[in-house]
Amino acid sequence: MSVKVLYFAGLREAMGRSAESVDLPAGVTTAGGLRDCLAGQHEAIRTAKNLRVAVNQQMVGLDAPVADGDEVAFFPPVTGG
Repeated sequence: MSVKVLYFAGLREAMGRSAESVDLPAGVTTAGGLRDCLAGQHEAIRTAKNLRVAVNQQMVGLDAPVADGDEVAFFPPVTGG
C-alpha cells in the first residue's frame, strides 16, 4: 500500500522536502500509525509537537484510516496575526 505524504510549514523546512511517496509496512492502517512509522525514520516528525493531519484534504484524527492511494498531509499548528 502506498500513500502520498505532504509536509507543510516548519515541518516542510525541517524535512527538506514538501512531499514523498511512502510504502506502508504491513499493519499500518491509520494516520497515527503512519505518523509513528515516519517518526521512526525522521527526527523532524519525532520531535514535532501537536502535528495536525489531513487525509484526502479532510482534517482527521490520528485514528482515521488510510488506504492505498490516499494523500496524507502533516503540518504543525499555526497561528495568525
